[in-house]
Amino acid sequence: MVKHIVMFKLSGTPQERREVASAFRDALLKLPSEIDVLQSMEVGLNENPAESWDVVLTAVVPSMADVDTYARHPSHMAAAGLLAGHKESRACVDYEF
Repeated sequence: MVKHIVMFKLSGTPQERREVASAFRDALLKLPSEIDVLQSMEVGLNENPAESWDVVLTAVVPSMADVDTYARHPSHMAAAGLLAGHKESRACVDYEF
């Protein structure tokens, strides 16, 4: 199994960032029912104002090849499109467990 963990830092006012992050979270949480290889999806919005990252996701897929399958799936691409014009930074770690 592989954990795919991604953090996003968004641009805009705090309210704009929260609205974009919330819409992104809602779209991501629908993906396990739409993408066969996606075993689970967890999404968190940052509650700590002392930190600068806005949203984190943890997805679980069976293999490293499935990370690519998930990433290229049209439903994932549509969810990722919600960040267009708002994504300042992205950090990612994929590891087998």
